[in-house]
Amino acid sequence: MSVRSIVLSQFEQVVKEQNKQVAPLSDDLVLLESGLDSLCFAIIVARLEDALGVDPFSVGEDLDFPVTLRDFIKTYEDAAK
Repeated sequence: MSVRSIVLSQFEQVVKEQNKQVAPLSDDLVLLESGLDSLCFAIIVARLEDALGVDPFSVGEDLDFPVTLRDFIKTYEDAAK
């Protein structure tokens, strides 16, 4: 499975589990306008760390929080290299 498909799968699973109404998951989806709250993002990040073995947000580097779903996926793709 690609990093992209794992990330999208986690988004879809959390949306379902948390009963959220969200905009369609597209690359240009602005995360802050997605309908997901901070708990949802925390769950997604924790599960992605388990699935991919990386948490790009816990490294000591200056990392800008991704704005779009595309940015979020790229952050994980870069960290998994």
